Amino acid sequence: MIPLSSAIIAVLGLYYFVGHWNDYFTGLIYIRTDTKQPLQMVLQNILLANQTQQGGAGNGGQSALQQQQLADQIKYGVIIVSTAPLLILYPFLQKYFNKGVMIGAVKG
Repeated sequence: MIPLSSAIIAVLGLYYFVGHWNDYFTGLIYIRTDTKQPLQMVLQNILLANQTQQGGAGNGGQSALQQQQLADQIKYGVIIVSTAPLLILYPFLQKYFNKGVMIGAVKG
């Protein structure tokens, strides 16, 4: 029975991983020390700190443009860091998705 349900186990495992990987609310509620925060909380703090720096008084047009470009680069970096493990894990589990679709197919 386990070999036939390997596709379902892979899908449920991936959904479980994605749900816990993107969960920042549990860390926000239960963890009070900054050194033990999960990655999503650290990334959120980076984005919020960058946003508050953008809210300050601007010195000039060129400086404001450079600050906005730096803020955008930090946002893009945070997106890459938060999605990289999922992008690495998915190709290894994709064969189980295809296998699960083909098991239920009718040939003829």
